[in-house]
Amino acid sequence: MPTPEPPEEFAEGTDTIAAIASPPGKGGISIVRVSGPRVPAIADGLMGGLPTPRMAECTAFRDRHNTPIDHGIVLYFPAPQSYTGEHVLEMQGHGSPVVMGLLLRRCLELGCRHARPGEFSERAFLNGKLDLVQAEAVADLIESSHESAARSALRSLQGSFSVRIHDLVDTVCSLRLFIEAAIDFPEEEIDFLEDSAVIQRLDRVERKFAELRQSVQQGKLLRDGLKVVLTGLPNAGKSSLLNALSDEQRAIVSRLPGTTRDTLEQTILLDGLPVEIIDTAGIRDATDEIEAEGVRRARHAQQEADLILVVIDDAQVGDGPLDSVMESPAGDIRQVVVRNKIDLSGRTAAESDGEVCISALTGQGLPDLKRKIQEIAGFRGTDDSGFMARERHLDALDRAEGFLKSGLQQQRQFRAGELLADDLHSCQKALGEITGEISSEDLLGMIFSSFCIGK
Repeated sequence: MPTPEPPEEFAEGTDTIAAIASPPGKGGISIVRVSGPRVPAIADGLMGGLPTPRMAECTAFRDRHNTPIDHGIVLYFPAPQSYTGEHVLEMQGHGSPVVMGLLLRRCLELGCRHARPGEFSERAFLNGKLDLVQAEAVADLIESSHESAARSALRSLQGSFSVRIHDLVDTVCSLRLFIEAAIDFPEEEIDFLEDSAVIQRLDRVERKFAELRQSVQQGKLLRDGLKVVLTGLPNAGKSSLLNALSDEQRAIVSRLPGTTRDTLEQTILLDGLPVEIIDTAGIRDATDEIEAEGVRRARHAQQEADLILVVIDDAQVGDGPLDSVMESPAGDIRQVVVRNKIDLSGRTAAESDGEVCISALTGQGLPDLKRKIQEIAGFRGTDDSGFMARERHLDALDRAEGFLKSGLQQQRQFRAGELLADDLHSCQKALGEITGEISSEDLLGMIFSSFCIGK
Protein backbone atom coordinates (compact mmCIF):
# COMPACT_ATOMS: atom_id res chain seq x y z
CA MET A 1 0.00 0.00 0.00
CA PRO A 2 1.32 3.51 -0.78
CA THR A 3 3.03 5.50 1.95
CA PRO A 4 1.62 9.02 2.53
CA GLU A 5 4.11 11.88 2.47
CA PRO A 6 4.78 13.45 5.91
CA PRO A 7 3.23 16.87 6.53
CA GLU A 8 5.52 19.77 5.60
CA GLU A 9 5.22 21.51 8.98
CA PHE A 10 7.28 18.85 10.81
CA ALA A 11 10.97 19.61 10.51
CA GLU A 12 13.69 16.99 10.83
CA GLY A 13 14.55 16.35 14.48
CA THR A 14 11.26 17.79 15.81
CA ASP A 15 8.77 15.67 13.88
CA THR A 16 6.97 12.54 15.01
CA ILE A 17 8.17 9.15 13.85
CA ALA A 18 6.49 5.76 13.67
CA ALA A 19 7.56 2.22 12.81
CA ILE A 20 6.65 -1.40 13.33
CA ALA A 21 8.95 -2.40 16.21
CA SER A 22 8.47 -6.19 15.99
CA PRO A 23 10.10 -8.61 13.54
CA PRO A 24 8.62 -9.02 10.05
CA GLY A 25 6.14 -11.83 9.49
CA LYS A 26 3.14 -13.29 11.28
CA GLY A 27 2.95 -13.75 15.04
CA GLY A 28 0.69 -13.59 18.03
CA ILE A 29 1.48 -9.93 18.73
CA SER A 30 3.10 -7.09 16.80
CA ILE A 31 3.98 -3.59 17.97
CA VAL A 32 3.79 -0.16 16.37
CA ARG A 33 5.87 2.48 18.13
CA VAL A 34 5.38 6.25 17.83
CA SER A 35 7.62 8.98 19.26
CA GLY A 36 7.44 12.77 19.05
CA PRO A 37 5.38 15.85 19.84
CA ARG A 38 2.27 14.77 17.88
CA VAL A 39 1.67 11.65 20.00
CA PRO A 40 -1.34 13.19 21.84
CA ALA A 41 -2.99 14.14 18.54
CA ILE A 42 -2.26 10.73 17.05
CA ALA A 43 -3.69 8.96 20.10
CA ASP A 44 -6.81 11.09 19.78
CA GLY A 45 -7.19 10.18 16.10
CA LEU A 46 -6.61 6.48 16.70
CA MET A 47 -8.38 5.91 20.00
CA GLY A 48 -10.33 9.05 20.83
CA GLY A 49 -7.90 10.26 23.51
CA LEU A 50 -4.69 9.68 25.43
CA PRO A 51 -4.43 6.57 27.63
CA THR A 52 -3.42 6.89 31.27
CA PRO A 53 0.38 7.31 31.41
CA ARG A 54 2.32 4.09 31.98
CA MET A 55 -0.88 2.02 32.31
CA ALA A 56 -1.72 -0.75 29.85
CA GLU A 57 -5.20 -0.29 28.41
CA CYS A 58 -7.25 -2.42 26.04
CA THR A 59 -8.74 -0.37 23.24
CA ALA A 60 -9.80 -0.29 19.60
CA PHE A 61 -7.54 1.30 16.97
CA ARG A 62 -9.69 3.10 14.39
CA ASP A 63 -9.18 4.37 10.85
CA ARG A 64 -10.23 7.75 9.42
CA HIS A 65 -13.84 6.54 9.08
CA ASN A 66 -13.93 5.47 12.75
CA THR A 67 -13.94 1.82 11.69
CA PRO A 68 -11.90 -0.49 13.93
CA ILE A 69 -8.59 -1.63 12.46
CA ASP A 70 -7.79 -3.91 15.40
CA HIS A 71 -8.27 -4.35 19.13
CA GLY A 72 -5.19 -4.44 21.33
CA ILE A 73 -3.12 -2.98 24.16
CA VAL A 74 -1.82 0.60 24.20
CA LEU A 75 0.86 2.16 26.42
CA TYR A 76 1.60 5.87 26.70
CA PHE A 77 4.85 7.29 28.10
CA PRO A 78 4.83 11.09 28.38
CA ALA A 79 8.07 13.04 27.93
CA PRO A 80 10.65 13.03 29.37
CA GLN A 81 10.05 9.71 31.16
CA SER A 82 10.24 7.50 28.08
CA TYR A 83 12.79 5.54 26.08
CA THR A 84 13.40 8.40 23.64
CA GLY A 85 12.81 11.26 26.08
CA GLU A 86 9.82 12.32 23.93
CA HIS A 87 6.14 11.39 24.08
CA VAL A 88 6.00 7.69 23.15
CA LEU A 89 2.99 5.58 22.19
CA GLU A 90 3.25 1.80 21.81
CA MET A 91 0.36 -0.16 20.33
CA GLN A 92 0.28 -3.93 20.59
CA GLY A 93 -2.02 -5.60 18.10
CA HIS A 94 -2.51 -8.98 16.49
CA GLY A 95 0.56 -10.05 14.57
CA SER A 96 -0.79 -9.80 11.06
CA PRO A 97 1.41 -7.87 8.59
CA VAL A 98 -1.77 -6.54 6.95
CA VAL A 99 -3.20 -5.27 10.25
CA MET A 100 0.11 -3.72 11.29
CA GLY A 101 0.41 -2.09 7.88
CA LEU A 102 -3.03 -0.52 8.26
CA LEU A 103 -2.18 0.70 11.78
CA LEU A 104 1.14 2.20 10.65
CA ARG A 105 -0.56 3.82 7.65
CA ARG A 106 -3.12 5.44 9.96
CA CYS A 107 -0.26 6.87 12.08
CA LEU A 108 1.31 8.33 8.95
CA GLU A 109 -2.02 9.87 7.93
CA LEU A 110 -2.19 11.55 11.36
CA GLY A 111 1.15 13.32 10.94
CA CYS A 112 3.98 10.82 11.45
CA ARG A 113 6.73 9.86 9.09
CA HIS A 114 8.51 6.53 8.77
CA ALA A 115 11.35 6.17 11.28
CA ARG A 116 14.82 5.56 9.91
CA PRO A 117 16.75 2.50 11.10
CA GLY A 118 17.84 3.10 14.70
CA GLU A 119 16.10 6.48 14.94
CA PHE A 120 14.32 5.73 18.24
CA SER A 121 17.66 4.87 19.87
CA GLU A 122 19.27 7.85 18.17
CA ARG A 123 16.68 10.16 19.76
CA ALA A 124 17.27 8.47 23.12
CA PHE A 125 20.97 9.30 22.73
CA LEU A 126 20.36 12.89 21.58
CA ASN A 127 17.95 13.46 24.47
CA GLY A 128 20.41 12.15 27.06
CA LYS A 129 18.55 8.94 27.88
CA LEU A 130 21.46 6.76 26.69
CA ASP A 131 25.09 7.44 25.90
CA LEU A 132 26.55 6.11 22.65
CA VAL A 133 27.95 2.94 24.20
CA GLN A 134 24.56 2.10 25.68
CA ALA A 135 22.80 2.83 22.39
CA GLU A 136 25.17 0.46 20.57
CA ALA A 137 24.51 -2.14 23.28
CA VAL A 138 20.81 -2.07 22.34
CA ALA A 139 21.69 -3.31 18.84
CA ASP A 140 24.23 -5.79 20.21
CA LEU A 141 21.67 -7.23 22.63
CA ILE A 142 19.16 -7.71 19.81
CA GLU A 143 21.78 -9.36 17.58
CA SER A 144 23.38 -11.53 20.28
CA SER A 145 23.52 -15.17 19.21
CA HIS A 146 24.60 -16.80 22.49
CA GLU A 147 24.14 -16.33 26.23
CA SER A 148 27.52 -14.80 27.06
CA ALA A 149 27.09 -12.18 24.30
CA ALA A 150 23.60 -11.30 25.53
CA ARG A 151 24.77 -10.91 29.13
CA SER A 152 27.73 -8.77 28.09
CA ALA A 153 25.54 -6.55 25.89
CA LEU A 154 23.11 -6.12 28.77
CA ARG A 155 25.93 -5.04 31.09
CA SER A 156 26.99 -2.45 28.50
CA LEU A 157 23.38 -1.27 28.23
CA GLN A 158 23.24 -0.93 32.02
CA GLY A 159 26.35 1.27 31.93
CA SER A 160 29.26 -0.98 32.98
CA PHE A 161 31.44 0.07 30.05
CA SER A 162 30.46 3.74 30.33
CA VAL A 163 31.39 3.83 34.02
CA ARG A 164 34.88 2.54 33.18
CA ILE A 165 35.31 5.21 30.48
CA HIS A 166 34.11 8.03 32.74
CA ASP A 167 36.46 6.85 35.50
CA LEU A 168 39.41 6.99 33.09
CA VAL A 169 38.35 10.43 31.80
CA ASP A 170 38.19 11.72 35.39
CA THR A 171 41.69 10.40 36.09
CA VAL A 172 43.12 12.01 32.93
CA CYS A 173 41.30 15.26 33.72
CA SER A 174 42.72 15.30 37.25
CA LEU A 175 46.25 14.89 35.89
CA ARG A 176 45.68 17.59 33.26
CA LEU A 177 44.41 20.08 35.85
CA PHE A 178 47.41 19.43 38.07
CA ILE A 179 49.83 20.05 35.18
CA GLU A 180 48.02 23.19 34.02
CA ALA A 181 48.15 24.53 37.58
CA ALA A 182 51.93 23.94 37.63
CA ILE A 183 52.25 25.80 34.31
CA ASP A 184 50.28 28.75 35.68
CA PHE A 185 52.66 29.07 38.65
CA PRO A 186 56.17 28.80 37.13
CA GLU A 187 57.70 30.78 39.98
CA GLU A 188 57.48 27.66 42.14
CA GLU A 189 60.25 26.19 39.93
CA ILE A 190 59.07 22.63 40.54
CA ASP A 191 59.74 19.86 38.05
CA PHE A 192 56.24 18.44 38.35
CA LEU A 193 57.14 15.20 36.53
CA GLU A 194 59.55 14.45 39.36
CA ASP A 195 56.91 15.19 41.96
CA SER A 196 55.74 11.97 43.65
CA ALA A 197 52.08 13.02 43.41
CA VAL A 198 52.33 13.42 39.62
CA ILE A 199 54.21 10.14 39.25
CA GLN A 200 51.43 8.41 41.16
CA ARG A 201 48.83 10.01 38.90
CA LEU A 202 50.75 8.93 35.79
CA ASP A 203 51.02 5.37 37.11
CA ARG A 204 47.30 5.37 37.83
CA VAL A 205 46.42 6.59 34.32
CA GLU A 206 48.69 4.06 32.60
CA ARG A 207 47.35 1.24 34.78
CA LYS A 208 43.74 2.17 34.03
CA PHE A 209 44.50 2.27 30.29
CA ALA A 210 46.03 -1.21 30.45
CA GLU A 211 43.10 -2.63 32.42
CA LEU A 212 40.50 -1.04 30.16
CA ARG A 213 42.30 -2.14 27.00
CA GLN A 214 42.20 -5.75 28.19
CA SER A 215 38.48 -5.49 28.97
CA VAL A 216 37.69 -3.83 25.62
CA GLN A 217 39.60 -6.53 23.74
CA GLN A 218 37.58 -9.18 25.58
CA GLY A 219 34.36 -7.32 24.77
CA LYS A 220 35.30 -7.07 21.11
CA LEU A 221 36.01 -10.80 20.98
CA LEU A 222 32.60 -11.51 22.51
CA ARG A 223 30.94 -9.41 19.84
CA ASP A 224 33.00 -10.21 16.73
CA GLY A 225 34.40 -13.61 17.61
CA LEU A 226 37.44 -15.21 15.99
CA LYS A 227 37.78 -16.44 12.40
CA VAL A 228 39.84 -19.63 12.20
CA VAL A 229 40.72 -21.16 8.81
CA LEU A 230 41.69 -24.82 8.38
CA THR A 231 44.26 -25.29 5.60
CA GLY A 232 46.75 -27.88 4.46
CA LEU A 233 47.27 -30.64 1.91
CA PRO A 234 44.34 -32.79 0.75
CA ASN A 235 43.34 -35.68 3.01
CA ALA A 236 45.08 -34.22 6.08
CA GLY A 237 41.83 -34.42 8.07
CA LYS A 238 40.61 -30.81 7.89
CA SER A 239 36.96 -31.81 7.45
CA SER A 240 37.25 -34.37 10.26
CA LEU A 241 38.65 -31.64 12.49
CA LEU A 242 35.74 -29.33 11.62
CA ASN A 243 33.31 -32.09 12.58
CA ALA A 244 35.19 -32.82 15.82
CA LEU A 245 35.29 -29.16 16.88
CA SER A 246 31.62 -28.56 16.05
CA ASP A 247 30.58 -31.92 17.56
CA GLU A 248 28.47 -32.76 14.50
CA GLN A 249 28.92 -34.23 11.04
CA ARG A 250 29.04 -30.85 9.31
CA ALA A 251 31.45 -31.78 6.52
CA ILE A 252 31.65 -34.81 4.21
CA VAL A 253 34.63 -36.99 5.10
CA SER A 254 36.19 -39.38 2.60
CA ARG A 255 39.46 -41.20 2.06
CA LEU A 256 39.54 -39.70 -1.43
CA PRO A 257 41.67 -36.53 -1.62
CA GLY A 258 40.02 -33.32 -2.81
CA THR A 259 36.57 -34.02 -1.32
CA THR A 260 36.21 -30.42 -0.12
CA ARG A 261 35.85 -28.11 -3.12
CA ASP A 262 34.40 -25.02 -1.44
CA THR A 263 34.71 -23.26 1.89
CA LEU A 264 32.47 -24.58 4.66
CA GLU A 265 31.76 -22.49 7.78
CA GLN A 266 30.60 -23.49 11.23
CA THR A 267 30.44 -21.29 14.36
CA ILE A 268 31.20 -22.88 17.72
CA LEU A 269 31.56 -21.56 21.28
CA LEU A 270 34.72 -22.09 23.30
CA ASP A 271 33.80 -21.16 26.88
CA GLY A 272 31.76 -18.23 25.54
CA LEU A 273 34.15 -17.22 22.73
CA PRO A 274 32.41 -17.42 19.34
CA VAL A 275 34.76 -19.05 16.83
CA GLU A 276 33.96 -19.33 13.13
CA ILE A 277 35.73 -22.42 11.81
CA ILE A 278 36.24 -22.41 8.02
CA ASP A 279 37.12 -25.65 6.28
CA THR A 280 38.82 -25.13 2.90
CA ALA A 281 39.92 -27.14 -0.10
CA GLY A 282 43.26 -28.92 0.14
CA ILE A 283 46.15 -26.85 -1.19
CA ARG A 284 47.73 -28.56 -4.19
CA ASP A 285 48.04 -28.23 -7.97
CA ALA A 286 44.43 -28.50 -9.08
CA THR A 287 43.31 -31.28 -11.40
CA ASP A 288 40.27 -29.43 -12.80
CA GLU A 289 38.61 -26.00 -12.89
CA ILE A 290 36.33 -26.68 -9.92
CA GLU A 291 39.21 -27.71 -7.68
CA ALA A 292 41.23 -24.70 -8.89
CA GLU A 293 38.41 -22.40 -7.80
CA GLY A 294 38.29 -24.19 -4.44
CA VAL A 295 42.02 -23.61 -3.93
CA ARG A 296 41.61 -19.94 -4.89
CA ARG A 297 38.83 -19.54 -2.31
CA ALA A 298 40.94 -21.33 0.28
CA ARG A 299 43.80 -18.88 -0.21
CA HIS A 300 41.36 -15.95 -0.06
CA ALA A 301 39.92 -17.25 3.24
CA GLN A 302 43.44 -17.43 4.67
CA GLN A 303 44.01 -13.74 3.98
CA GLU A 304 40.88 -12.84 5.99
CA ALA A 305 41.57 -15.16 8.92
CA ASP A 306 42.46 -14.22 12.49
CA LEU A 307 44.17 -17.58 12.92
CA ILE A 308 45.24 -20.30 10.46
CA LEU A 309 45.41 -23.92 11.57
CA VAL A 310 47.74 -25.77 9.20
CA VAL A 311 46.49 -29.36 9.41
CA ILE A 312 49.00 -32.10 8.49
CA ASP A 313 48.79 -35.89 8.40
CA ASP A 314 51.31 -36.77 11.07
CA ALA A 315 51.27 -40.41 10.00
CA GLN A 316 52.68 -39.37 6.61
CA VAL A 317 54.75 -36.26 7.35
CA GLY A 318 56.20 -37.33 10.68
CA ASP A 319 59.13 -35.14 11.71
CA GLY A 320 59.93 -34.15 8.14
CA PRO A 321 60.02 -30.55 6.81
CA LEU A 322 56.75 -28.64 6.64
CA ASP A 323 57.70 -26.13 3.94
CA SER A 324 55.27 -27.66 1.46
CA VAL A 325 52.23 -27.07 3.67
CA MET A 326 53.05 -23.77 5.39
CA GLU A 327 51.52 -20.65 3.82
CA SER A 328 52.64 -17.02 3.85
CA PRO A 329 49.46 -15.01 4.49
CA ALA A 330 49.44 -11.23 4.32
CA GLY A 331 50.00 -9.23 7.49
CA ASP A 332 50.70 -10.83 10.85
CA ILE A 333 48.10 -13.61 10.83
CA ARG A 334 49.12 -16.26 13.34
CA GLN A 335 49.62 -19.86 12.14
CA VAL A 336 49.59 -23.03 14.25
CA VAL A 337 50.54 -26.47 12.97
CA VAL A 338 47.99 -29.14 13.89
CA ARG A 339 49.52 -32.60 13.70
CA ASN A 340 46.47 -34.76 13.04
CA LYS A 341 46.05 -38.56 13.02
CA ILE A 342 48.34 -39.21 15.97
CA ASP A 343 46.24 -42.33 16.57
CA LEU A 344 48.04 -43.69 13.48
CA SER A 345 51.46 -42.09 13.95
CA GLY A 346 51.75 -43.04 17.62
CA ARG A 347 52.72 -39.53 18.69
CA THR A 348 51.54 -38.40 22.14
CA ALA A 349 48.95 -35.65 22.37
CA ALA A 350 50.87 -32.49 23.27
CA GLU A 351 50.93 -28.73 22.75
CA SER A 352 53.85 -26.38 22.23
CA ASP A 353 54.27 -22.79 21.09
CA GLY A 354 53.57 -23.43 17.42
CA GLU A 355 52.18 -26.97 17.30
CA VAL A 356 49.34 -29.05 18.69
CA CYS A 357 49.17 -32.83 18.31
CA ILE A 358 45.67 -34.29 17.98
CA SER A 359 43.51 -37.01 16.58
CA ALA A 360 40.28 -35.67 15.12
CA LEU A 361 39.01 -39.27 15.02
CA THR A 362 39.53 -40.18 18.69
CA GLY A 363 39.45 -36.69 20.22
CA GLN A 364 42.99 -36.90 21.62
CA GLY A 365 44.49 -33.44 22.04
CA LEU A 366 41.30 -31.53 21.15
CA PRO A 367 41.16 -29.82 24.59
CA ASP A 368 44.74 -28.63 24.00
CA LEU A 369 43.78 -27.22 20.60
CA LYS A 370 40.78 -25.39 22.04
CA ARG A 371 42.94 -23.86 24.78
CA LYS A 372 45.52 -22.82 22.17
CA ILE A 373 42.84 -21.03 20.13
CA GLN A 374 41.64 -19.14 23.22
CA GLU A 375 45.23 -18.31 24.22
CA ILE A 376 46.07 -16.87 20.80
CA ALA A 377 42.86 -14.84 20.81
CA GLY A 378 43.75 -13.48 24.24
CA PHE A 379 40.39 -14.64 25.59
CA ARG A 380 40.17 -14.91 29.37
CA GLY A 381 36.67 -16.34 29.57
CA THR A 382 33.39 -14.71 30.51
CA ASP A 383 32.63 -13.32 33.94
CA ASP A 384 30.10 -11.04 35.61
CA SER A 385 32.13 -7.89 34.86
CA GLY A 386 32.54 -8.30 31.09
CA PHE A 387 30.87 -5.99 28.60
CA MET A 388 30.39 -5.79 24.84
CA ALA A 389 32.76 -3.63 22.79
CA ARG A 390 33.39 -2.73 19.16
CA GLU A 391 36.34 -2.02 16.89
CA ARG A 392 35.71 1.74 17.07
CA HIS A 393 36.01 1.61 20.88
CA LEU A 394 39.41 -0.05 20.62
CA ASP A 395 40.50 2.47 17.97
CA ALA A 396 39.49 5.43 20.15
CA LEU A 397 41.25 3.90 23.16
CA ASP A 398 44.41 3.37 21.07
CA ARG A 399 44.40 7.02 19.99
CA ALA A 400 43.76 8.23 23.54
CA GLU A 401 46.66 6.18 24.90
CA GLY A 402 48.81 7.40 22.01
CA PHE A 403 48.18 11.03 22.98
CA LEU A 404 49.13 10.25 26.57
CA LYS A 405 52.41 8.59 25.58
CA SER A 406 53.21 11.34 23.07
CA GLY A 407 52.69 14.03 25.71
CA LEU A 408 54.90 12.26 28.23
CA GLN A 409 57.65 11.74 25.65
CA GLN A 410 57.62 15.39 24.63
CA GLN A 411 57.63 16.52 28.24
CA ARG A 412 60.66 14.38 29.05
CA GLN A 413 62.45 15.58 25.91
CA PHE A 414 61.57 19.29 25.86
CA ARG A 415 60.34 19.94 29.43
CA ALA A 416 57.28 21.64 27.94
CA GLY A 417 54.29 21.11 30.20
CA GLU A 418 52.07 22.90 27.69
CA LEU A 419 52.61 20.10 25.17
CA LEU A 420 51.70 17.48 27.75
CA ALA A 421 48.58 19.38 28.78
CA ASP A 422 47.52 19.73 25.14
CA ASP A 423 48.00 16.01 24.50
CA LEU A 424 46.02 15.17 27.63
CA HIS A 425 43.20 17.34 26.27
CA SER A 426 43.32 15.35 23.01
CA CYS A 427 43.34 12.17 25.09
CA GLN A 428 40.11 13.26 26.80
CA LYS A 429 38.48 14.04 23.45
CA ALA A 430 39.34 10.60 22.06
CA LEU A 431 37.83 8.93 25.12
CA GLY A 432 34.76 11.15 24.76
CA GLU A 433 34.17 9.69 21.29
CA ILE A 434 33.47 6.31 22.86
CA THR A 435 30.49 7.45 24.94
CA GLY A 436 29.41 10.06 22.38
CA GLU A 437 30.20 13.15 24.45
CA ILE A 438 32.29 14.18 21.45
CA SER A 439 30.98 12.83 18.16
CA SER A 440 30.44 13.78 14.54
CA GLU A 441 27.22 13.50 12.56
CA ASP A 442 28.95 11.06 10.21
CA LEU A 443 29.82 8.77 13.12
CA LEU A 444 26.28 8.86 14.50
CA GLY A 445 24.80 8.22 11.07
CA MET A 446 27.05 5.21 10.54
CA ILE A 447 26.24 3.72 13.96
CA PHE A 448 22.47 4.16 14.01
CA SER A 449 21.94 3.21 10.35
CA SER A 450 23.09 -0.32 11.28
CA PHE A 451 20.13 -0.70 13.70
CA CYS A 452 16.88 -2.39 12.76
CA ILE A 453 13.84 -0.21 12.00
CA GLY A 454 11.68 0.41 15.07
CA LYS A 455 14.61 0.44 17.51
